[in-house]
Amino acid sequence: MLPPEQNADFVCAMEDVLEVYQRPYDPRRPVVCFDEQSKQLTKETRQPVQAAPGQPKRVDYEYERNGTANLFLWFEPLAGQRYVKVTDRRTTRDFAEALRDLIAGYPMAENIVLVLDNLNTHKPASFYDAFAPDEARRLIDRLEIHYTPKHGSWLNMAETELSVLTKQCLNRRIPDQPTLIAEVAAWQHARNTARCRVDWQFTTRDARTKLKRLYPSIQHG
Repeated sequence: MLPPEQNADFVCAMEDVLEVYQRPYDPRRPVVCFDEQSKQLTKETRQPVQAAPGQPKRVDYEYERNGTANLFLWFEPLAGQRYVKVTDRRTTRDFAEALRDLIAGYPMAENIVLVLDNLNTHKPASFYDAFAPDEARRLIDRLEIHYTPKHGSWLNMAETELSVLTKQCLNRRIPDQPTLIAEVAAWQHARNTARCRVDWQFTTRDARTKLKRLYPSIQHG
């Protein structure tokens, strides 16, 4: 159980994000969710035996580790569009460069309403670590940032989309970064072509009922 003051912080951030999700679609102010995850790259030590009539594909249980890669994903739920950027790492600079790519994808938007979790690199100051001050300020001014509460990253729809990516594309051995980039691009194209969306149903009213225990009790004198 969280202390009362942390409950209030959680509730405030949660209701803020839920309010963002209730906004109607506006191409001038698109709502975009952003998240990342790592992927262990693994090589086969023996050539798999391909499937044949009456015989499934056989893969040796042994494998060779071949480093890791990071995947930044941003997802516009109301448009059913997502983009995945594969990088070597997820440093402050990598994060800032990924957001610059995101912003460049919306040249006609007045502002991008961005939903993020509380990872330590997820802060506007990251732009100043990566770019000259004028460029950093230009990028920050294009964003309206909303953070999910601590221990509440499930409120980020990009996390849901990363789960789909893992189940549909990443839950197998991928030997190297070029293969990962190609496979993720194919998944991204298929999902975007189908305009797959997340049917988000959880609202502030639901939160006040189902998560009532998180709301601080108010004692009236």
